[in-house]
Amino acid sequence: RVLINLDESRRRLEHLRSEPRVSLTALADGDWYTHVSVQGRVVDLHDDADLADIDRLARHYTGAPYRRRDRRRISVWIDVDRWHGWGRMENTDVDHHRRS
Repeated sequence: RVLINLDESRRRLEHLRSEPRVSLTALADGDWYTHVSVQGRVVDLHDDADLADIDRLARHYTGAPYRRRDRRRISVWIDVDRWHGWGRMENTDVDHHRRS
């Protein structure tokens, strides 16, 4: 599962509510050739009222809680159906690329 968190004003939320299929790609810093991509579907959207989810993400990536406390946030959980990596992220074990 993948967690993303969006400002409530993002138009993307409307799209996720009407069409839950998603694709995400994360590129290695300074090396666009190395990446991992996932395809899946939104399985849960909920209000992050106490900002716990966005704080968890911010602490992981920046080492500090999310700074902007004045905006409502929405947490989105995505179940991964397929994924692939390329470059340093490549996995040639095809059995792990598709969810059973």
